[in-house]
Amino acid sequence: MRAVVLVGGFGTRLRPLTLTTPKPMLPVGHRPMVENLVRTLAASGVTEVVLGLGFKPEPFIQAFPSGECAGVRLHYAVEPEPLDTAGAIKFAAEHAGIDDTFVVVNGDVLTDLDVSTLIAFHRSSGAEATIHLTPVEDPSAYGVVVLADGGRVERFVEKPAPGAVASNSINAGTYVLEPSVLGRIASGRKVSIERETFPGVVVDGRLFALSTDDYWIDTGRPEPYRRANLDMIDGVRRTLRADAIEDGARVDGSARVTHSLVSRGAVVGSAAVIEDSVILGSAVIEAGAVVKDSIVMGHLGRSSVISHTVVGAQGRVKDGAVLSHALVPDPNAVK
Repeated sequence: MRAVVLVGGFGTRLRPLTLTTPKPMLPVGHRPMVENLVRTLAASGVTEVVLGLGFKPEPFIQAFPSGECAGVRLHYAVEPEPLDTAGAIKFAAEHAGIDDTFVVVNGDVLTDLDVSTLIAFHRSSGAEATIHLTPVEDPSAYGVVVLADGGRVERFVEKPAPGAVASNSINAGTYVLEPSVLGRIASGRKVSIERETFPGVVVDGRLFALSTDDYWIDTGRPEPYRRANLDMIDGVRRTLRADAIEDGARVDGSARVTHSLVSRGAVVGSAAVIEDSVILGSAVIEAGAVVKDSIVMGHLGRSSVISHTVVGAQGRVKDGAVLSHALVPDPNAVK
């Protein structure tokens, strides 16, 4: 089985982290997000992954120079221009010569879904396209799916107004598609699979969906990205785990690290306090700094205090500074 993984987005909502690193290359549990995703696909029988690249493709190619990840062959398909979701899928699939049933995954979604279950359902239903669904409390930021008996999709409503649709089952970003779906996607322009392609398959009665309660998180914003990392040390994932403090992290013996993840290469100084936070490998936390509910790639000065703050690789917090709900550097000020 082959899979297309869409990793070409700009990662705007995760700035300033993505000012230097493409979103799917950001680590979750000390490994690049895309590597965690490929490992999950491999466990479900996927043998080749086509990476649909666009923005900053070089880090992906440099990270996997052998063209392999977790025993899975990698194929790189670099879009000449942004083509939106359906356009990106069509470009990547045709670039790799896909001509049979295949899987599609959004690169910022992490899930414990056994994709082989979704494939089996797809084949048993005679679907042209099958969507994985997951329930959420507030579906207004997602594609909401309304089902008939047998899992056939009656309606597909992308990002409805609050209360407009009774269903809380949303498009969870993993699909199984027949190659005929590619023929529904126009070439040479941006096409959204959620707004254009799937509604057409619904009209023909061949869009199906399967809802599961597997672990699922959209890591596209700072808070769920932080939570996805902490989930890796809390043991809530079915198969993936991570040590709280990775070998190679330099944490002073007098520092206090509580319910946090600290990656190899990070430096945490004396008497520093870190709580409920994610400290990535390029971070330097100087003596006496306090970090709570935050994500740090950059440099925190001595005795600085941050909470609910994101510090990118280029970010530097001055000695003694106190910040709350801040982005460092300010993405709007970076050219």
